[in-house]
Amino acid sequence: MPPPIPYRIGFGHDVHRLIIGRPLILAGVHVPHEYGLLGHSDADVLTHALCDAILGACGLGDIGRHFPDSDPRYKGISSLVLLGKVMVMTHEAGYELENADLTLVADRPRISPFVERMRETIARVCGVSASQVNIKGTTTEGLGFTGTGEGMAGHAVVLLVAGG
Repeated sequence: MPPPIPYRIGFGHDVHRLIIGRPLILAGVHVPHEYGLLGHSDADVLTHALCDAILGACGLGDIGRHFPDSDPRYKGISSLVLLGKVMVMTHEAGYELENADLTLVADRPRISPFVERMRETIARVCGVSASQVNIKGTTTEGLGFTGTGEGMAGHAVVLLVAGG
């Protein structure tokens, strides 16, 4: 088998609708808010975007291919469990996470009080230091579905390096 490509970059994007009656989980952390995200799993848009970025960098498709919402095994599952499985696939493909940059697109709530805990949570599951994970929020100044509070979007960019 030829050696893996030394570096691989991946991009992930995810969107979920906000509804009443569900907890808001972002990067594995419960964020107090009157709305939560609708989805088959815990609907964590940041972790889903990260999973897609990592899978894409490895050339392994996307989160829906590996953890379809039609499969009852994933009903209500923590996205951190899915991320752990993605990291196993990543290591099997011969790669390690070098760094990840995640962005939440939502006008509310502000995530700055939770960012350090989010970074530590994601880093722990990925087996890296928190300094290798960046998380930030941005608004759309009231525009679009994220600005009106109908939903949230998550973006992630990752760099993977061939590991030993």
